[in-house]
Amino acid sequence: MFEKNLTLGYLLDFYGELLPERKRSVVDMYYNEDLSLGEIAEQIGISRQGVRDIVKKSEEELLFYEEKLKLASKLQAAEKKAEELSELAKLANVPEDIQSKINELSLLISQ
Repeated sequence: MFEKNLTLGYLLDFYGELLPERKRSVVDMYYNEDLSLGEIAEQIGISRQGVRDIVKKSEEELLFYEEKLKLASKLQAAEKKAEELSELAKLANVPEDIQSKINELSLLISQ
């Protein structure tokens, strides 16, 4: 059975613009709109297998981009570190103005 890897939806947010419009649209429908292969096939006028092929090839491209650029993993690591820093600041009773700046940084990273 063909199962969705939801990490690929996340990668689509980073690298989707690098995919051709048709691929990006199909993958967006599949991951973000949660349409089935059959529903997508019906909408764009190709076979279910054709949709599956587009999705699989697009997934390979997205994984390739992440393997080379590592933007998604770097952002996740930065978000985690910002969260840890914010928690440490609270525990260490860091002055409110500094905690505020740390929280601003955390919000900026997570956007």
